[in-house]
Amino acid sequence: MLGGHDLEMDTIRAVLEKRKIPYADAGLKWSDARLSHYADELERYGDSSLWTIYGIELAEDVTAPGNYVRIDHHNMNRPVPSSLEQVAEILNEPMSRYMCLVAANDAAYIPGLQAEGATAGEIESVRRADRQAQGVSYADERLAEKVIAENLQKEGTMLIIYAAKILHFSPICDRLYPYDRLLIYTDSEAVYYGAGIPLLAEYYRPFVRAGRMYYGGGENGYFGIAAGAFTKNEIKELVGQIKDITSS
Repeated sequence: MLGGHDLEMDTIRAVLEKRKIPYADAGLKWSDARLSHYADELERYGDSSLWTIYGIELAEDVTAPGNYVRIDHHNMNRPVPSSLEQVAEILNEPMSRYMCLVAANDAAYIPGLQAEGATAGEIESVRRADRQAQGVSYADERLAEKVIAENLQKEGTMLIIYAAKILHFSPICDRLYPYDRLLIYTDSEAVYYGAGIPLLAEYYRPFVRAGRMYYGGGENGYFGIAAGAFTKNEIKELVGQIKDITSS
C-alpha cells in the first residue's frame, strides 16, 4: 500500500510494476498519507496467514493488523535506509544509479544528492522530477517565484516566507537553496528547513507521535506542522517558537 506521492514513491511503484507485484495506490498526497485510507484492503487481507501487508510511509491513524509491516524512514523511524532501499532489499532488487539518487534525495535532499556524487545536471533533473511527482504544476512554479519576490523576509540567518495561497513548498525551497535556515508557512501549515531539526523533534515529540507534526532528512532536514492540525493563531504562535528554538 503506497503512501503520499513523490519521486521516491513513484519509483517504488515502478519497481513493483516491473516485478509484477500487486499493490494498492489510493493516490494520496504526502500530507494526507494515512493508513485509514486503505480500510478495505486491511479488512480483506488483515490478520491473514496467507498475506503480508506492507504499508509504505503511511501514518498509522488506525490499528494495524498483525500481518502488517511498516516501511518508512521519517519521524520515529529514523535512522534507517530510505523506503526505496528497504523495498529493494525485500525484493532483492539491485539499486541502479538512478534509484540511488532518488533515495539520497528523499533521505537528505540536495546535500544527500551531493554526498552521492550527483552532478549539477543530475541534481536539477532529480529535483524537477520530484516536484512533478508531488503534483507541482507550471503555474505552481511561477507562483513560487512571485511569492519569493514579494514575501521573502530575513531575520538573522533565517529566511522566512508567509505564502498564503501556495500549495507546494518545494519549488520555493529549490529556488532558495542553499540556505542556513528557511521557514515557510501558511494559515494552516508550516515547514522549517535547516539546522536544529533534532531540537525541534525533541521539543515537539508529543505532537510528532500524534501525527500533528513530522520531520525527516537528517539533522539539517525539515520539520513540518501538518496541514489543518492547528488553527491560524496556533500556527503563528508555533512559528514564533520555531524561530526561538532554532536560534538558540
